[in-house]
Amino acid sequence: MPGTETTARNPWKTAALAGMASYLDAAALVTSGIAIGGHYAGPLHLGADAIGALLGLQTLAFAVGALCGGRLGDRFGRRKVFTLSLVLYTAGVLLLLAATDPALLYAGVVATGLAIGADLPVSLALVNEEAPPGRKATMVVFSGMLWLAGIVAVLVLSSFMGVQGMAGGRILFAHLLVVAVAVLLLRLTLSESAEWAAARRAADEQPAARSSALERGRVRDLFRAPARYALLATGLYYAVWNLGANTLGQFGTFLWTALAGGGVAQFSQLTLVGLPVGFVAGLLFMRVVDTPSRHVWFAAGSGLIVLAWALPALFGPSKVTLVAVMLLSGLGNSFAGESVYKVWSQELFPTLLRATAQGVTMAFTRTVAGLAALGTPAFALGHTRLLFGVLFSLALAAAVIGLIWVPRLPRTEESEPTAPHAVADGTPRPTAV
Repeated sequence: MPGTETTARNPWKTAALAGMASYLDAAALVTSGIAIGGHYAGPLHLGADAIGALLGLQTLAFAVGALCGGRLGDRFGRRKVFTLSLVLYTAGVLLLLAATDPALLYAGVVATGLAIGADLPVSLALVNEEAPPGRKATMVVFSGMLWLAGIVAVLVLSSFMGVQGMAGGRILFAHLLVVAVAVLLLRLTLSESAEWAAARRAADEQPAARSSALERGRVRDLFRAPARYALLATGLYYAVWNLGANTLGQFGTFLWTALAGGGVAQFSQLTLVGLPVGFVAGLLFMRVVDTPSRHVWFAAGSGLIVLAWALPALFGPSKVTLVAVMLLSGLGNSFAGESVYKVWSQELFPTLLRATAQGVTMAFTRTVAGLAALGTPAFALGHTRLLFGVLFSLALAAAVIGLIWVPRLPRTEESEPTAPHAVADGTPRPTAV
């Protein structure tokens, strides 16, 4: 395309700057929960309904942003979308930082939700497309490490800040503002994805003669074979797995205090202790994710997640079983869950549908999680064992999808195989006879 810069650059620089979408996503969600639900609640007279509405609206805005941003990124380029989305993110954080009434909070959560939703699928596509052959999955998993870093940064800042009330919330949002502005300025040095530019140019110049329907990136072809099977598999896997992860992340404190009789400070300390385990495990997974052994690691991670949710389902929620859920699922999620979903989403879709597909599956997952969250507290109190039985069943279903269905899906030609005749999970595929 005219004016599109596609010169070579440092792929790790691209992975870091584009992958910061994951940092800003995690940091925004955690900061909003702490600041709006804690620091701002008293001074702005926010009741439980208002806090729930604000945080729920942010999740729904993410879903809308992912749908729109993913499609726009496939149509008009990765660089334009992740630059504009970060400008919107900065504006949204400014509104939250300077909020003096609930109206500004509503505007801020909508802006940040839309921005992180639009940024994430496009940035992940760019990371994959600019990574060298044999390192693509590694760099996509690296973005998950940045997601974890965003959570740690906010929790550490919140734990040692010692400032309460509106001032405490403003400091937390100021952290997001500083990081967003710095990333925005550095992202301006990145060029457009060379792979996307070549695919877009080929589709525009020869839309019928040399390009297949999928390579032309038409949205309707995402819902036709073979893309629709990849869309169903990745969407269902991510949504089903995420219901357990989201329950623990969003309602972990509630489950710990209401069902196990623990304290809030104790839960926060346990969370901080468990995060380094996930970080080290993630670094280890980066070393093997581009090899055929990925499937073995994914199976082990899936097994740990299933075991984690089986414990409270069988023995009931207690401090021991809930700590086991935190540690076992945290370790298992390093080798399965969102990190592997992101890798599959790059490998199973062609360039001009890659961000669109991720936008659809991310939007679906966040919508399901948001709807489920509406009834989770009441369900946990009224049907405690059933809740954990459901979460165990969902973890088992996710493992089945990832171990049996996904390996049978065809990879795209753009995807660099990890081994001859490899499928999306790294398992060798027999040659046709």
